[in-house]
Amino acid sequence: MALSLEELARALGAELAGDAAVRITGVATLEDAGPEHLSFLANRKYRGQLDTTRAGAVIVAAADRVEHRNCLVSPNPYLAFARAVALLHPDRHPDRGVEPGARVAPDAQLGEAVTVLAGAYIEEGVRVGAGTVIYPGVYLGRGVQVGEQCVLYPNAVVREDCVLGNRVVLQPGAVIGSDGFGYARDGARQVRFPQVGIVVLEDDVEVGACTTVDRAALGETRIGRGTKIDNQVQIAHNVRVGQDCTLVSQVGISGSSTLGDRVILAGQVGVVGHLTLGDGVIVGAQSGVPGDLPAGTMVSGSPAMPHQDWLKVQGVLRRLPELRSKLREMEKRLTELEGSNQASGAEADSGERP
Repeated sequence: MALSLEELARALGAELAGDAAVRITGVATLEDAGPEHLSFLANRKYRGQLDTTRAGAVIVAAADRVEHRNCLVSPNPYLAFARAVALLHPDRHPDRGVEPGARVAPDAQLGEAVTVLAGAYIEEGVRVGAGTVIYPGVYLGRGVQVGEQCVLYPNAVVREDCVLGNRVVLQPGAVIGSDGFGYARDGARQVRFPQVGIVVLEDDVEVGACTTVDRAALGETRIGRGTKIDNQVQIAHNVRVGQDCTLVSQVGISGSSTLGDRVILAGQVGVVGHLTLGDGVIVGAQSGVPGDLPAGTMVSGSPAMPHQDWLKVQGVLRRLPELRSKLREMEKRLTELEGSNQASGAEADSGERP
């Protein structure tokens, strides 16, 4: 794919400063780019590289525009660059229909231009929307519904009766609808609680590699529209995640918790079961959330606390060795003072005796 700067500016809604006819064929960092590449500046830490980069053009904010350099000026350079990457390097999925070697049940319903590659396995009663691509090793259980323009990469699993909306992406090894972790006690023994609910992924949800979303014990586990889930995340049964949330790698959400819209859980965050996190909550990396959080809260630490308090705690932690030494010195001086006072008191008592 090759586009002129004029074409890119029009597609991105950016202001063009420079030679409109320059042809761009790819993207690269400021450091690695050549004359055929488009690059970007979003972090001003790298602004000095604008003077040395060989890029054919750079996407910048208005304040970073450089004279005598081809620039596309955008209020959000990173977003504009992401869209430029999609234009210059569009996804290329196979378009081969149902390949020999794919197992598709006779009553499965496949929409127009669906691709099912060899090694995929589609059970009875499955419905797949138009333009969806199903890679080798994908398993769709009985009664699964998959929307339009979805991409299910190798070895993704969607178990029985679960529902995927339109434009859902499952990365390799993602598991949707595995049994929730539920057991009842019978004395010393554990009795499995049947997990008879489903999982619903709404439109534009993306699920990372080796991530698991458990089916509900009863009812549904639901992931809201536009939510993006990283690799190796665990979402337990009956969890409800709102729209446009971001769940980063190794997050774990226990059963029946509810996340509002636009919640961000950074890497390795753990959320206790039956909690509610309001809209716009942000939880810092490696935090443990033991209680409900109101909308707009930003917390960090384990147990999680207001982020500013956590920063103060971290400042104190770094000084603990120094503070320990000072405390020991104070204890030593206090002991010496007490000993001196006791000696003075004994001398005074001795002098007053007849």
